[in-house]
Amino acid sequence: MSENINEEIKDVNEGAQATDNAEDTNNTEATEATETAEATEDGAEAAAEEPKELTVEEKLAQAEAQIEELKKQALYKQAEFDNFRKRVMKEKAELVLNGGTRVITNLLPFIDDLERADKNMESLEDVAAVKEGVTLIIDKFLKILAKEGLQKIDAVGKDFDTDFHEAIAMVPGLPEDQKNKVIDCVECGYTLNGNVIRHSKVAVAQ
Repeated sequence: MSENINEEIKDVNEGAQATDNAEDTNNTEATEATETAEATEDGAEAAAEEPKELTVEEKLAQAEAQIEELKKQALYKQAEFDNFRKRVMKEKAELVLNGGTRVITNLLPFIDDLERADKNMESLEDVAAVKEGVTLIIDKFLKILAKEGLQKIDAVGKDFDTDFHEAIAMVPGLPEDQKNKVIDCVECGYTLNGNVIRHSKVAVAQ
């Protein structure tokens, strides 16, 4: 009786062991299958990420397309520069021809004053009145030119400066404190917008 029970227990244990072994085998196979699938997916992704190697013909076609695009850009820039150059040349020519229009327009009132003074001199006998009229006209003329940037160079009493003065005479025998100073201005000099356009012709103490 006990022998039969022992055999039955043995059979049960052997069946349980077989079941465990089967489960282990199934788990191992499932793990291997999963790893194989993951490896396959990784390989597919890696293959998809790798750039496709271009053929020589495709590379040549790309290079030719880039060259054509650069040619178009160069031609556009060249045309744009030519238009700019022509516009600048036209504006420069107009400036040369018409640049003095504003100055001449401002001088017209001065000419009108001179013509009126000349007409009035025929009937005027008072020299002082004539002189006063001429002085007023000169002052008006200088004011008009001053608006255009013209300034008279102060010379008399100033130290002689070759940047502004041209010595036409050296006068000896003057006091020491006047040495190398301008004592007379024979012809006034002028600057235009800060640039000397005519030097003052002066006599300098030696």
